[in-house]
Amino acid sequence: MMVVSEESRHVLYQRLEEVLGRQEATTLMEHLPPVGWADVATRRDIDELRVATQRNIEGLHASLDAYRRSIEREIGNVQKDIGTIGVRLEHFETRFDGFQSRVDRLHADFRTSMLAVMSMVVVLAAAMVAAIKL
Repeated sequence: MMVVSEESRHVLYQRLEEVLGRQEATTLMEHLPPVGWADVATRRDIDELRVATQRNIEGLHASLDAYRRSIEREIGNVQKDIGTIGVRLEHFETRFDGFQSRVDRLHADFRTSMLAVMSMVVVLAAAMVAAIKL
């Protein structure tokens, strides 16, 4: 296949101008592609490009859909983890409340015991004072 150069196009124009005249030669040259025929896209080229583009788009859709499903799974896993943490926090809170109740009881028992001991000390001190006066 011969490559059409600007020089060969100019020579063709000059010959057409001799045979057909300036206006007809110009009209005919304007109907020729500006480059070689190898660079002109055919309907088949465009159809093949459309099919390839459609395949690429479908592939992208499939990839995006798989990625979306993967993210949804990850979100589900995170939600499960959050639920597990919530249950553990509730369990910890229950245990802490139980511990707090025991500390409160021990504190109350300690106050009662201290009052009892102090009362006994006062009674013993009074008994000692009474015994000394006798």
